[in-house]
Amino acid sequence: MFYEVLIVVYLIVAIMLIGFVLIQQGKGADMGASFGSGGSNTVFGSGGSGNFLTRTTAILATLFFVISLILGNQTADKEKDGDEWQNLEVPVTQQSIETDVPVSDDTTDSSDVPN
Repeated sequence: MFYEVLIVVYLIVAIMLIGFVLIQQGKGADMGASFGSGGSNTVFGSGGSGNFLTRTTAILATLFFVISLILGNQTADKEKDGDEWQNLEVPVTQQSIETDVPVSDDTTDSSDVPN
């Protein structure tokens, strides 16, 4: 149960990390703003969006790596089930095939069936 919860949290953190990286401006974008071509970043406060986005990205990246290590540690201890295709030299034993349709012992001739 803990493994499945970690997988879901891992996917959410990964998607959020991708989103925050794509939202951030590049290093060269600040130079154009100094000459008047950019608007002011007052949505995230007077410091701009740099601090908020940088901190959030760092926290999400740390969470991503920590959860990756935890998931890797949990899966490293598990033994894999043997695959039937792993050793092709030994033939697989034939198992009886059960069908949903009952088979009757009576064989009827097709000429006895009315049209």
